This record gives sequence, C-alpha cells and structure tokens, in this order.
Amino acid sequence: MSESHTTDVEADTDELARRAESAALRLANADEATRNEALRSIADAIREREAEILEANAVDVEEAEAMLADGEYTQALVDRLKLDETKVEEIASMVESVAAQDDPLGETLAARELDENLELYRVAVPIGVVATVFESRPDALVQIAALALKSGNAVVLKGGSEASESNRVLYEAIVEATADLPDGWAALIEAHEEVDRLLELDDRVDLVMPRGSSEFVSYIQENTQIPVLGHTEGICHVYVDADADLEMAADVAFDAKVQYPAVCNAVETLLVHESVAETFLPDLVARYEDAGVELRGDERTREVVDVDPATEEDWDTEYGDLELSIKVVDDAYDAIDHVNEHGSKHTESVITEDSETAEAFMTGVDAASVFHNASTRFADGYRYGLGAEVGISTGKIHARGPVGLEGLTTYKYYLEGDGHLVASYSGEDALPFTHRELDGAEWTPGGR
Repeated sequence: MSESHTTDVEADTDELARRAESAALRLANADEATRNEALRSIADAIREREAEILEANAVDVEEAEAMLADGEYTQALVDRLKLDETKVEEIASMVESVAAQDDPLGETLAARELDENLELYRVAVPIGVVATVFESRPDALVQIAALALKSGNAVVLKGGSEASESNRVLYEAIVEATADLPDGWAALIEAHEEVDRLLELDDRVDLVMPRGSSEFVSYIQENTQIPVLGHTEGICHVYVDADADLEMAADVAFDAKVQYPAVCNAVETLLVHESVAETFLPDLVARYEDAGVELRGDERTREVVDVDPATEEDWDTEYGDLELSIKVVDDAYDAIDHVNEHGSKHTESVITEDSETAEAFMTGVDAASVFHNASTRFADGYRYGLGAEVGISTGKIHARGPVGLEGLTTYKYYLEGDGHLVASYSGEDALPFTHRELDGAEWTPGGR
C-alpha cells in the first residue's frame, strides 16, 4: 500500500470519527419522539426498498456460493447471509419493535439528598460513539443501527465483505430515512485499513463491539485501547439430568441443535447423565441422524450408540453447523465441571425436574445465560424482549448476555445545589451530610 493511500485512509477515517463524535453529542439531546419517528422511517424505507435489497443480497449470495464451492466459505456462512421477503419484513418489524421499547435515556437510576437543597441524581445517558464489526448477516447492520439510534448513540458499522452489496443498500436506506438526524450519526466503513485506523481513535470512539471468530475478536482486543464488548465463541451445552423428563429433553436438545445450527446460541455438546444414557440416546441419535446431524461421542456414549469418536478438540469446537458432540457424565457436578472447562460463557441449559439439581447447575455454571428446561436458542435480544441486540457479551463488566438498549447506556451524576460550598462541610464546624435516599425522585433539568 502506498504512503499516500495510507494517509488518505487515515484522514478519511479520522473525519468520519470526528463527525460521529459530534453527532453523538447532538443525538444524545434528541427527544424520544424524534428517535422513534426516525426508527419508523427506517422500517418504512426497508419495506419500500425490498426489491433492491433482495437484488443486492442475491449478488452477495451468488458470490458466497462460489466461494463455498471452492471450500473458502462454509454452508453456515451462506445460510446466515441469505435474505428473502419474509426476512426483510422481519428486519422492518424488528426496527419497529425497537421503537416500541421504553426510552432507555433520562431514567433516574438513583437519587440521594446530600443536604437540604443539595441533591444528587444518577441518570442514564448514551455511551457516545459505538463501533461494531460484525459477521455475514445483513440484518445485523440494521439491528445495530436501530439500537444505537434508540439509545442516542452514534454508530460506525463494518460488515463482512461477503455481505457488502446487501450492507450498502441497507445502509443507504437507513441514512436516507434519517436525513433529519445529526449528520454522521451512522457511518459505514468497508476496508480493513479503516478498521485498523478506527481502533487507534480511543479519543473519539467509546466502545467497540466485534462479532465474529475468536481469532478476530482477539485481534480487536489486542489492537485497541478502546473498551471492547463482545464474545469470541458460542460453545453451548445442554445437560440432560437423571431426573429429566426425557421426552422434553429430546425436544429441547433437538431444537437447540437443528432449529438453526449456524448461530452462536446453538448447542455444540450434549451432556447426558449415565443413568439415562441407554434409555435416552438411541432414539435421539436416530432423530439427529434423520435431520443430517453429524455425531461424535466419548467412549461411554459409543457403548450405547454407534457414532464417530469424539476427540479432545471437539469439546472446544464451535461447529456452527449440523454437527454435535455427546458425552456421558457421572452427575450434574461432572456436567458443571465440563461446561466450566470447555464452555465459552455464552449459554448453557439443564434439563431436570429436580429443583436442587437445577439450582446447582444454574448457579455453578459460569455463563452469561443459564436456562432450565429450555433450548439454548432462546439466548437472543429479541426473544428476551430487548427489541433486538447489538451482540452477545460473555464478559462480566458493564453488560452481559444479549446486549440491547440498556447495554448501550451508561450514566452521569447530576448534582443540584443552591450555592453550596465544600468549605461548609469541612473544618471544625463542618455541617453534616444527610445522605438520605430519595425514593422515587426523578431528575429534571433545572432541579426540583
């Protein structure tokens, strides 16, 4: 790459980030009605441009299928990429569901009187400028933009090259539909050089949310001082306990793998209590095989059913496809140990009718989401009632699990006084603080 090209990329990215920062400060002051109206305009624009969106997506899919034939892409990636009329309507409806969510901004999270007429409020505010780098799903671009807008954040979007045509059309629809909002509130970048430059701009970008492979997320974390919120892999488990309803367990385990295997909340390893393995596994394995699932198992599993042997590598693999590993365990605590050793802290599920076992598993497993008698596929912002999600966070700081509107906010402290001085509260005749909680109090501009 020439030096002049590098300089141009840096200058363009710097200007993009500057505009985003300026837009974020103004968008933070846009009222809820303005933000909701803009979201509804985005939904309308997506419906109006359905044919154009599908035409662009067909180009992406055709190129991806050629890469699949050459062995460079997986079928799971191609599946995530495809749009149809139903999916476009789902995208538009998702934007409207975000608009229907409660306003995450301006909420008084805590209020305390420090002294008479000296009151402290902790109030929800936007994070600022959020940069996202995401995988092949074009709907991710719209989800992220919608959540950023509703929460008053500017957003820089970088989708995968495999979805570039789809992303451009969707981005154009969003920008045109929100022409009345601060210029630069949403930006699209496409070159890797732009990402690298963006990661250097910790003075302008407040949060990075990568969605992709573990290697990619690690690259982001290692090459920026900007806080990074995201997850690397979705190695999820379903544990079938000795006291499980086995018919329920079979349905849940099947749904968790087969309903949509290409996503990060699909199950990759099935754990089965030794006392029910002989009863439970044969019928389920036949059901999996009928659905085209490629199965692997440990030695105890293979004593019960005829499947390929699992290796140590399998326990640490996110297949993202119709593949599943099975392990027979001694008890719930053996299952917990396996999950904590090999899981990715994403989503885990226990199937049991015993409440003590359920509690032991749910409190003992280290994951952002832990379910009882439910498919791991429920780990999703829309299904959680968040409207949509920017991504899944497996970390423990700020936001965890599906990151929706609340995860895109932080808070400020507002202090309302009446000429109060710190000097009055120090020294020999210092006034005392009351530190009285103001239950139900709401901050309003200008104070009481």
